[in-house]
Amino acid sequence: MKFFGFAAGVAASLTLLSTTSAFAVTQISWWHAMTGANAEVVDKISKDFNASQSDYELVPVFKGTYPETLNAGIAAFRAGQAPDILQVFDVGTGVMMAAEGAIKPVAEVMTGVAMSFDKSQYLPGIVGYYSKPDGTMLSFPYNSSSPILYYNKDIFQKAGLDVNNPPKTWNEVWEAAKKIKTSGAAPCGYTSTWLTWIHLENFAAWNDVSWATQQNGLAGGDVELKINAPIFVNHFQALADLAKDGTFKYGGRTSEAKQIFLAGECGIFTESSGGLGDIVKSGMNYGIGQLPYDSDAKGAPQNTTPGGASLWVFGDKSDEQYKGVAAFFAYLSKTDVQEYLHQKSGYLPVTLAAYEATKKSGFYDKNPGRETPVLQMTGKAPTDNSKGVRLPNLPQVRDIQNEEFEKMLAGQQTAQQALDNAVTRGNAAIKEALEN
Repeated sequence: MKFFGFAAGVAASLTLLSTTSAFAVTQISWWHAMTGANAEVVDKISKDFNASQSDYELVPVFKGTYPETLNAGIAAFRAGQAPDILQVFDVGTGVMMAAEGAIKPVAEVMTGVAMSFDKSQYLPGIVGYYSKPDGTMLSFPYNSSSPILYYNKDIFQKAGLDVNNPPKTWNEVWEAAKKIKTSGAAPCGYTSTWLTWIHLENFAAWNDVSWATQQNGLAGGDVELKINAPIFVNHFQALADLAKDGTFKYGGRTSEAKQIFLAGECGIFTESSGGLGDIVKSGMNYGIGQLPYDSDAKGAPQNTTPGGASLWVFGDKSDEQYKGVAAFFAYLSKTDVQEYLHQKSGYLPVTLAAYEATKKSGFYDKNPGRETPVLQMTGKAPTDNSKGVRLPNLPQVRDIQNEEFEKMLAGQQTAQQALDNAVTRGNAAIKEALEN
């Protein structure tokens, strides 16, 4: 596959950050996609790292949404102006893995500067997703997340629902959403961010059904999608039916629906655990539940797969820059830093030590539901259906799926037609990517 071939046409003119300052402090550029409360976390971590030593200056730069940040990195690489560190969301993992020579594996960055590096200190499910089949860790798992259910307790109370018992299955979600709508407790019952990630990729993993052949792309590139199986069709038809009278409200392809929930328009919301910071900041009387599962799926719930993003290091940097990157990653791995990131943002602690320290401190006892995303991902050993999803052009395949979902939600086609089209078009796009 041609490196970053799918992103042709992205503008290549970007600002090059200086690598050294007048005071011989090596600057390390970090392009990211964090907004709101999570952007505040990025700024604090960066400032604290800079204050912790005097050799390097970490410079975080916001580059837009996850897709926009990936495209900015692609364009910068083509222009010979790549940043030192690029935050890439989970679906861009296959793209970055195919870019051999353009990136430097994080394991090499750490060991190359004689720093101790033990990948066993990180959560196994996260490490596995961001590693080669031979176990080489390719990127640093900065903000890993799991999709969970949030609900507005005030709306639940108005609708006569149990504020201490969130729905556990999708059928229970549909019924609760209808009650919220018909009771007048809120204009809509349910909304969700990231339909592709939550309702396809994690839906498949959580219910232990195949999303695609070749272990969802982790075992090989010759992949065929399986998302038009009856369990997916029934699920999306239920969403389409609820959308007809506004019981389900579509917000957009990525995280746009968060604003719908924060505004109190809908009572139930599925979103990344990393969305927690903004919900806490809003002052909402909220609750957390596990990601709902399909009551007809045998063995469900299984385990969720990592979302969020990881930090990739570009190649062709100086030894001093790599030393700075390694120093920053070592700082990020510190237990107190991971505790802060996890407890403040809702993202998973990426080290086992930070998880155990958080648990020992009583944080989960004082904050019910906050351990849910960790338990979802680590509660069971992954199966061939639940190790994650990886394609060389997953962003493009997701766009195809979203296009078909939007036609379905507009009443232009059934769920069966939408998913059949998504499979046909998606398989063709995967084949084309492998041939180019």
